[in-house]
Amino acid sequence: MQPPSGRTAMGTQFDHVAINKRANVYAEGKCVSYTLTFPDRSVKTVGVVMPGGVTFAADTDETVEIVDGRGRVRVGHEGGWTPCQAGYRFHVAAQTRFEIDAEQPVHYVTHMGRNQAPA
Repeated sequence: MQPPSGRTAMGTQFDHVAINKRANVYAEGKCVSYTLTFPDRSVKTVGVVMPGGVTFAADTDETVEIVDGRGRVRVGHEGGWTPCQAGYRFHVAAQTRFEIDAEQPVHYVTHMGRNQAPA
């Protein structure tokens, strides 16, 4: 997981993508995301976690960047909670669970797969 000093400037939009029109809905509607596929076949999801806690299970390596909102994240069951807000990002290894506990709606982008640096 990257420390809070790992804040970086992020763009506000993605261009030239295919969007799966069917939403991914998790945790009884507390989290909704959409899958984006880029011309180079890389995949990202763009979504929002509503206030409260949501647990995810990463199938692949993922880098999650927080676009807006505030809360805390925990990677793995033994990991500690880390505050998160716009500009924060963290890495999740494949086959690892992670949690987002949102104080307010947390908007995020998940970059799927190895070497998928935020764009």
